[in-house]
Amino acid sequence: MPLYEIETNAHILITWAEDEAQAKIVVNDNYPNDDVIRLTKRPRNSWVISKAALGLTDQRVDPCLVARDCLSKAEGDKVHAIRLYMNETGVDLDKARKAIESNMVLGW
Repeated sequence: MPLYEIETNAHILITWAEDEAQAKIVVNDNYPNDDVIRLTKRPRNSWVISKAALGLTDQRVDPCLVARDCLSKAEGDKVHAIRLYMNETGVDLDKARKAIESNMVLGW
């Protein structure tokens, strides 16, 4: 069963559902006053929050691992992977582009 990330006007939900319609039903059943703003099928069957991205660790994150993870999440879409990388690391567009493109060459 796919994992969905659902953003409403008041919450962010992570839930398993058969399809998008069922995911919306989960929201309506649990938060009937919320409006769905964004509904995304996750590329993997688990949800991970990076402690480094939240600033909860002193360890440095390997930029190649982050770039490969972003490419995987973006299913190979370079532009989307660049946006994800910028969001994940906080770097500017040029640095994100270089990180993603260099990892695309490596065959991520």
